[in-house]
Amino acid sequence: MDFTSTKKQVVVAVLTYRRPDDLDEVVPLLLQEIEATGPLAECRLLIVDNDPAGGARDQVRGMPGAEHIGYAHEAAPGIAAARNRALAEAAAADYLVFIDDDERPTRGWLIALLTSATSTGATAVAGPVISTFAAQPDAWVASGSFFDRRRLPTGTAVSLVATNNLILDVHQLTAFGIRFDERFGLSGGSDTMLSLRIAQHGGTMLWNDDAIVHDVVPAKRLTREWVLQRARRMGNSWAVTTLAAAPSRTARTQLRVQHVFRGLVRFSGGGARYVGGLVTGRMSERARGLRTLARGAGLLAGAAGVTYSEYNRK
Repeated sequence: MDFTSTKKQVVVAVLTYRRPDDLDEVVPLLLQEIEATGPLAECRLLIVDNDPAGGARDQVRGMPGAEHIGYAHEAAPGIAAARNRALAEAAAADYLVFIDDDERPTRGWLIALLTSATSTGATAVAGPVISTFAAQPDAWVASGSFFDRRRLPTGTAVSLVATNNLILDVHQLTAFGIRFDERFGLSGGSDTMLSLRIAQHGGTMLWNDDAIVHDVVPAKRLTREWVLQRARRMGNSWAVTTLAAAPSRTARTQLRVQHVFRGLVRFSGGGARYVGGLVTGRMSERARGLRTLARGAGLLAGAAGVTYSEYNRK
């Protein structure tokens, strides 16, 4: 993307895959956020379409304010390829911001991220995601509070960041030679691998608790099956990515042993908590126990070299 101003150059990237209604909702909000940064930066909105058919192209071109919206078609399947396309499109920028297409920024979100990044020199700054629900959650899901996410004091150093609410210093990533690892495009975990690589290069990752976005959780995710599937994938992804990032065979062997141990602890501990919930009649204990058990199962599978591809396309 081309820039002309001497202000900080920022690309705000939305990755999308066949979600036209979400794009219609989030784009006007993002354009408002971009307009508010006028005194601080020159920002551009970029839609990266991961649909092989390029289904969002005409929609983006027909949107109000389309002249201020960039469109890139990334046909290679997987979120890592789409993330790398955003990086390539932002090569001339100072910062790249990621937000999901099913999220909605709050007022001042973009300024908060940008201010943190410029004032601290951090490689990455992440913010909180607060879930809202498209339907009433399953009672089992509600009892486990599974969509309550972390909140930290602004300025807290973090070891992992996700691209659902994130600003990256493009110059630092370029200097480190870091991109998203496309081996994890369909399994998930490429943002975890990015975090591990940033840490290995001595980069800094911080939190800004004022840079809030709301995640619109669809009804199909508000089920026991989805929660357990996601827990299994997260455990699996952590094992697989950390093993891939290990600097030596010895380090990988040590990590594999640790993952087996931690997986067994979670598996057995989750099972015990589930049984305790049965005895006491507490649904929350049963729910959290099963999720812990599922995460342990994912860790054990990852330690054994099995990769669970949650995002396989059929």
